[in-house]
Amino acid sequence: MTTATDARTAAARAGLQRGWIEFRQTMTSGQDLWSVMFFPVVTLVVMFLLRHNTVPGTGFSLGSQALPGILGMNVVLNGMMMLALSLTMDREDGTLLRAKATPKGMTGYLVGKVTSRAGTAVIGLLVPLVPAAFLFGGLDLGRVSAWVTLGWVVALGLVAVLPFGAILGSLFGSAQGVGFVTFPMMVLMGISGVFYPISGFPEWLQWVGQVFPLYWLALGLRSAMLPDAMAVAEIGESWRHLETAVVLGVWAAAGFLLAPVVLRRMARRQSGSAVEEQRRKAMQQRTT
Repeated sequence: MTTATDARTAAARAGLQRGWIEFRQTMTSGQDLWSVMFFPVVTLVVMFLLRHNTVPGTGFSLGSQALPGILGMNVVLNGMMMLALSLTMDREDGTLLRAKATPKGMTGYLVGKVTSRAGTAVIGLLVPLVPAAFLFGGLDLGRVSAWVTLGWVVALGLVAVLPFGAILGSLFGSAQGVGFVTFPMMVLMGISGVFYPISGFPEWLQWVGQVFPLYWLALGLRSAMLPDAMAVAEIGESWRHLETAVVLGVWAAAGFLLAPVVLRRMARRQSGSAVEEQRRKAMQQRTT
């Protein structure tokens, strides 16, 4: 038992080191940085152009109200979706097979990927937040409690969505397959109140949006960044911190229960011939 525990601890430590190296590589690559910043840059420009529009029933800027949801969506894209894409690419080039061949290698691999993607997601949130604080009026970031709330919401949100990135990467056989998730993600973004208060939607659509973690992540970020008076635009006219913690916690628990099962099944199917077949298909898709 002690030997197995020591092996897992060593694998997790190696994974943390690998994750830190991958994170540093991302931060020093212009192409990778652009992929991290593209979505928030485009959406921040759109919201800035809409800053003179107001949230219905208030005099508050719609652009400022939508900003936290946009940053929350960026956390999901840079966390869950990029983890899924990275995992499928590592299956194609044999990286995952080499990890499987190493004792506790899958543990180290996953710890590394989660570490690097979590770090990238946090940077993808904080970097746009700095200029946004000057471009968008009405944000309430001068309180210590605002940053405390921002911290626990982002941390719990990442724990809730990252396991599902690993699950998606295990279910799809190629990076192109992960691309099919993009359209459902855009739909989810629309019904989760990212750009417009969900309280203005039909009641049945409000219930659908509240099922998924994106709504609660965006709600938590709004509670941290916006004045308390803006809670009037939310369901129940409340920030609902307790419900946010519970729902994100349930998603996190479900993800950590399902992800190891799905990953083990995927890893059992990995072999040298399977990697070669994946490479062949990837080359065919790139040349057509």
